[in-house]
Amino acid sequence: MLPSGELMPASPLRVGNASGFYGDRFSAVREMLEGGQLDVLTGDYLAELTMLILGRDRMKDPSTGYAKTFLKQMEQCLALVVEKKVKVVTNAGGLNPSGLAAALREVAAKLGVKVRVAHVEGDDLSAQADALGLGSPLTANAYLGGWGIAACLRAGADIVVTGRVTDASLVVGPAAAHFGWKVDDWDRLAGAMVAGHVLECGTQATGGNFSFFTELDARRPGFPLAELYEDGSSVITKHAGSGGAVTVDTVLAQLVYEITGARYAGPDATARFDTISLASHGKDRVRVSGVRGEPPPPTMKVCLNNLGGYRNEATFILVGLDIEEKARLVREQLEAALTRKPKELQWMLTRTDREDAATEEQAAAFLRVVVKDADAKVVGRAFSGAAVELALGSYPGFTMTAPPSDGAPYGVYTPAYVEAGRVEHVAVLEDGTCTAITPPGETRSLEPVEPPPLPPPVPGGPTRRVPLGRIVAARSGDKGGTANIGVWARTDAAWRWLAHALTEEKLRELLPEAAPLRIERHVFPNLRGLNFVVEGLLGEGVSSSTRFDPQGKALGEWLRSRHMDIPEALLREGQE
Repeated sequence: MLPSGELMPASPLRVGNASGFYGDRFSAVREMLEGGQLDVLTGDYLAELTMLILGRDRMKDPSTGYAKTFLKQMEQCLALVVEKKVKVVTNAGGLNPSGLAAALREVAAKLGVKVRVAHVEGDDLSAQADALGLGSPLTANAYLGGWGIAACLRAGADIVVTGRVTDASLVVGPAAAHFGWKVDDWDRLAGAMVAGHVLECGTQATGGNFSFFTELDARRPGFPLAELYEDGSSVITKHAGSGGAVTVDTVLAQLVYEITGARYAGPDATARFDTISLASHGKDRVRVSGVRGEPPPPTMKVCLNNLGGYRNEATFILVGLDIEEKARLVREQLEAALTRKPKELQWMLTRTDREDAATEEQAAAFLRVVVKDADAKVVGRAFSGAAVELALGSYPGFTMTAPPSDGAPYGVYTPAYVEAGRVEHVAVLEDGTCTAITPPGETRSLEPVEPPPLPPPVPGGPTRRVPLGRIVAARSGDKGGTANIGVWARTDAAWRWLAHALTEEKLRELLPEAAPLRIERHVFPNLRGLNFVVEGLLGEGVSSSTRFDPQGKALGEWLRSRHMDIPEALLREGQE
């Protein structure tokens, strides 16, 4: 029985995940197939940076452009997929889903395994980018929904390969096909979107990258799976005996990852994150229910990647006394030695040194310089040579972490939007039959949600200045140049304090690097959480960013380490 007394719906669809990014644990496919029962196995291989990497691969060889790792995983596990009668759905097709589908058929023939491979295409807008007002990017890919996947599965496909679909679509498509949902089943679709969002980053839902990792065995977290039900609800769990844990907090940590406000938009529906209910449903089982859905927006998001130029960097190690003066000297020397000035030249001094240090490393600070230019020569040999030539004529104790090398190309990610009706979405079956997917007939513009009322503040009392992370958890991430930081409390009392204490102004104070930037705060009372969106913190995205933490993955942990005046009653509560 559920806590409220209602019965859990019967016959769930068990959907597992075996990849959260291109480069994730190679053995995860076999682990998920052998670890327990599954109906569908998904794999998410794409991110904005991945599309750039695949775009550069395709420039060298037009027959590539897909995630080669997935093909190797199928070479090892395809027979097991057939034996277990598991459907496989993946976006590993990247920029060339038809090419990966063909390669999979070759692998199947070589292994003597009979599988029907279908693929979804239409996301690649590069050929019509200029006509759509998108310029001439290296890659231009619309985020498709799950109905192309559903069409392939309904037609009998065993493996479905896609290009750029939303991460959640890998779960929405199988659920829609299995349960026979309609295109306007907004609540059901939204529920599957939430489950897909939880699964998409693999072990981030089972204890990976988790603030309170010391409370569980985080050495080798197992990959997650969702038991999906016809009404759109789900139970997040993992195979018995696998590592990590599935708790309300580990699931919540992934829910607040890389989101904005209460409306979480996709091409199939918009999920209202302010309606999500999480509840423990036994060991390593968390029920997700109550999700309300709305029609999707009239536009579809497009991932644009352009080559921005070339970049290089060097890091000087400064040890002992006069750190600021040493940094000033080498900076003046290097800039004077550069006969051609790079378009961008940024210096960052990180004071990790300690006074009277017991080890040499504890006495060291790091001076990092990053250069960018359209000309590879300017940031290549000219820059590297100028830095190395200072070795015997600069500050005392001159050394570098590594000698600089040739400049490397970098990309710039830009999000764009086009009318959904202008994007072709096509399901291509094993025999070449094509089915065009019609976008939803009903749409709704993404309007801001009225801020919910805050809970009453906690009563006054003595406080102690300690790290914020003593009573809250956090997770942060990136969307291009924008960073998000999700923060949540674990008790009602801590939430009452957090909702009033951690304002936009307080965040600027705690994270000075974000102070001059535009910050939005979104409140999620049902999750006891806040989400901060910091625009422009990551520059032009991960490939171009010069930040120490270019994807903002550790921003949440930096915030948790900052000190605030926290009521002693909450600190005692956390120790009970």
